[in-house]
Amino acid sequence: MDIQPIKQRYGVIGNSYGLNRAIDVAVQVAPTDLTVLITGESGTGKEVFPKIIHQFSARKHGPYIAVNCGAIPEGTIDSELFGHEKGSFTGALSDRKGYFEEANNGTIFLDEIGELPLATQVRLLRVLEAGEFIKVGSSKTIKTDVRVVAATNVMMEKATHEGKFREDLYYRLSSVPISIPPLRERTEDIYLLFRKFANDFAERYRMPVIKLQPEAKELLCRYRWPGNIRQLKNITEQISVIEENRIISGDVMRSYIPFNEGSQLPAVMENASPGEASFANEREILYKVLFDMKRDMGDLKKLVLEMIQQDGSVNTKGENAHIIQKLYQDKDFSTTPATRSDTPFIINNRKERDLNDRIEDTEEFVEESLSLEEQEIELIKKALDKYNGKRKYAAQELGISERTLYRKIKEHSITN
Repeated sequence: MDIQPIKQRYGVIGNSYGLNRAIDVAVQVAPTDLTVLITGESGTGKEVFPKIIHQFSARKHGPYIAVNCGAIPEGTIDSELFGHEKGSFTGALSDRKGYFEEANNGTIFLDEIGELPLATQVRLLRVLEAGEFIKVGSSKTIKTDVRVVAATNVMMEKATHEGKFREDLYYRLSSVPISIPPLRERTEDIYLLFRKFANDFAERYRMPVIKLQPEAKELLCRYRWPGNIRQLKNITEQISVIEENRIISGDVMRSYIPFNEGSQLPAVMENASPGEASFANEREILYKVLFDMKRDMGDLKKLVLEMIQQDGSVNTKGENAHIIQKLYQDKDFSTTPATRSDTPFIINNRKERDLNDRIEDTEEFVEESLSLEEQEIELIKKALDKYNGKRKYAAQELGISERTLYRKIKEHSITN
């Protein structure tokens, strides 16, 4: 079906596949009474889709009530949703109808459903399964015929795994899931939205419309927009009101967008499993450790070879002989014949004992340097000492985030 009239009616801007697919699913499911769960990051425009579902359903002449579950205190949310009897609690001076009773024969939109307390989730599950509820302080069952559309920016699978959200309620809510793509996955829509907001603000504040130079447009479309459409709208309004020059350059755009090198990196944390997210964090410091270990091993080899050159002889007996011979033969010395790899090894007892002592010390050092954990601790301590305990600069020196550094300090009980 043609969804363009629907976009115009509800002010939906964009032509990306993910957005068009979400609208199409909403229209297809609207005539049914199936429960719909809308998921997406904050600021993606989830609140538009329940309105589309309601208007294209047989309930469009019934009431439509939107409830932000995260904005209602835990102690009063049962009363708000299901109503209460007079005297059921302090301050209950009269009977009160809840939203589910008011929305009878209509649609109720439960935004931020992931914030519902567990006790309220049990009540909601009963409404979805049996179409009935009990007011707070009452023993009388009330029937209701309500279409429920819920929305959340919480990763529901993770919330159910952690016990913060009932698994049976999650499956009951997500009879038909609709996923709203974030703005970074709708790059072709970013400039369209910007122009729409720029025109709206120009009309509201009675001023010329701002326009973007090519560099500013490129920056606008490259930015990841963690706050999605809401953030884009706010920044467009700021530029429209503050800038006197209505032609926006790249430098001006940079002053409004918190653009940095990391903003273009893949956001692995949001949709990754806990194991994948942990691996991404560990990988940051692991690369640093491995490169430093490689450098230290090179320094160690150089140290042993210098010791050999200084003594003028090599110990080819004992447990370290194969190591010394390998190090010795890999090096093309330009010293006296006695130290070249094609000459016989000269050994005396005093030098043998002395060199063996040095090699044993060196071998112990190699074993310590091969421990990733100890090497990691040493690197962190050195970075903290270098910057007098200032963790922000130490993290920059290590090439990791402050958050990762804090976790590593706590994990290894490092004091500075």
